[in-house]
Amino acid sequence: MPKHVAIIMDGNGRWAKKRLLPRIIGHTNGVKTVKNIVELSRKLNIRVLTLYAFSTENWTRPEEEVKGLMSLLKKYLKNELENMKNNNISFKILGDISKFSQDIQNEINNAIEQTKTNNGLIFNLALNYGSRQEILRAFKILIEKNITNPSIQDISNALYTAGLPDPDLLIRTSGEIRISNFLLWQLAYTEIYITDVLWPDFSEEEFYKAIINFQKRDRRFGGIKEDK
Repeated sequence: MPKHVAIIMDGNGRWAKKRLLPRIIGHTNGVKTVKNIVELSRKLNIRVLTLYAFSTENWTRPEEEVKGLMSLLKKYLKNELENMKNNNISFKILGDISKFSQDIQNEINNAIEQTKTNNGLIFNLALNYGSRQEILRAFKILIEKNITNPSIQDISNALYTAGLPDPDLLIRTSGEIRISNFLLWQLAYTEIYITDVLWPDFSEEEFYKAIINFQKRDRRFGGIKEDK
């Protein structure tokens, strides 16, 4: 089993458009998929699940859509906090949440605080996240610490994911074949799985398909394996 699964959740808008529905309905159904995948990851004893929820570039979307996404985020945190507490899930954030409204920041910080002692699934939600911005932030931290000749580990320790294993598996839904400024440092040796399935339709069966595909990969990390 992969220790760390990262997912670029893509296709909510297209899911809604195919059904002649407002985009926010696609996002609402996408939240249902988030709940299912978090629960399945916990049951499968995956150590870390990281979901790309809102990028630094997503602020350029129409104001009405951004407001709808913020409302869904706040509602999700309120509704799922008890579930995370009861199921030993540790909730964490990757990204800079200072741009969010104070009430959303409060919900985020409350969820982090109330689940910080849980030692089961680590659930990372990437919010206002961009990997280039994360790496720039890391180098600023190193400069502040007067680390002038940083090692790979020094840089890793200055990232949002400090202390976590790098993703073993990256899943991207909706068929797009790009990284989209997501975990550029951490994905150095990650296995990538692309599916045409839109995120609201990403079922338990589809998750199993991705994991089984991962299990068939020959991970050499830049080396070779001699034939026996």
